[in-house]
Amino acid sequence: MEEGAIVVSEPSKKRARIIDDLQSSSIIVTDASNEPNLNNDDEDERYSGLKAPIMLLTGHQGAIYRIRFSPCGEFCASGGADRSIFLWEVYGDCCNYNVLTGHKNAICDLTWCNDRTIATASADKTVCLWDTHAGKRKRNFKGHRGFTNAVCAAKSGNSLASGADDATAVLWDQRSRGGAVVTMHCGRAVTAVEFDQEVDRLFTGGIDDTLKVWDLRQTNAPILQLYGHENTITDLALSPDGKTLLSNGMDSKLFAWDIRPFVAPASSSSSESENRRLAHFLGAKHDFHRNLLGCSWSSDGSKISAGSSDCIVHIWDFATADELYYLPGHQGSVNDVQFHPKEPIVASASSDLSIYFGEIAP
Repeated sequence: MEEGAIVVSEPSKKRARIIDDLQSSSIIVTDASNEPNLNNDDEDERYSGLKAPIMLLTGHQGAIYRIRFSPCGEFCASGGADRSIFLWEVYGDCCNYNVLTGHKNAICDLTWCNDRTIATASADKTVCLWDTHAGKRKRNFKGHRGFTNAVCAAKSGNSLASGADDATAVLWDQRSRGGAVVTMHCGRAVTAVEFDQEVDRLFTGGIDDTLKVWDLRQTNAPILQLYGHENTITDLALSPDGKTLLSNGMDSKLFAWDIRPFVAPASSSSSESENRRLAHFLGAKHDFHRNLLGCSWSSDGSKISAGSSDCIVHIWDFATADELYYLPGHQGSVNDVQFHPKEPIVASASSDLSIYFGEIAP
């Protein structure tokens, strides 16, 4: 397939209904030919602009590792083992309106820099920028000497950060065709990166099980190290208010951390890590495949979700740590779950080569 080729997906042959029951949070999937009437009872109340409460998207030829909504919420991008970035419309028939190709190995992570530009991290050791309107690659950043596992874009400005198996986290300037701006030596392979809101600090996680905080004005060593995970940290996600960081780990632990610059000690004997660890969310699983499972926040910060190897989409209430939704449907590891930026919609990406858009109660 040529770079930037357009591929239009077939309409989904299945539809589903979400039963709004927080005790069971079950999903019922029915064939389109046997689809129930969606307009005759209170259970059919709709909460979003999706064409149906659940939309199934297919087209990838390998496991899907990451999925992300565009900031405007009109589009979605997915990437994975087939080395391709699929671009989807969120509404209507959820058409696959473009496929971007050019990476020489799996796409491990991706993020939207703005409504037009996507950054990707790949096992081919590169970080790339893509123009989704033109359908082509605009930058190819080289410098990592190992698989590039993670990438994030600053909330403001033009900075990108990436983490790789070469034990470095690197800052890049989106406007530059040159090499790395700053390189941080992390000691062990880096599998997750995230900026704070002010782009003053960078958070990294890796195979040393440690969450590191870096001051971007002085990057010789991390200014803080937080402990609690007992295996590789697979993803990091900053809360909408910028005060809390979510970390997912291969120890099947999902933590929320207070990452404000100063936190008063809970007691004279408590450690910094204990002071900053706000919550532990139970339910999500990791398995021997050791995929870098994602995690995410709803746009209002009230809900969180995480990838899970048990084929389930897990959604929790952040304030109480109670599991709100336990959503089956996938036939393989759920590698990533993302919330829509404006509506009560979640997107899940799986090793079963499928994506679901699902509507939940607000």
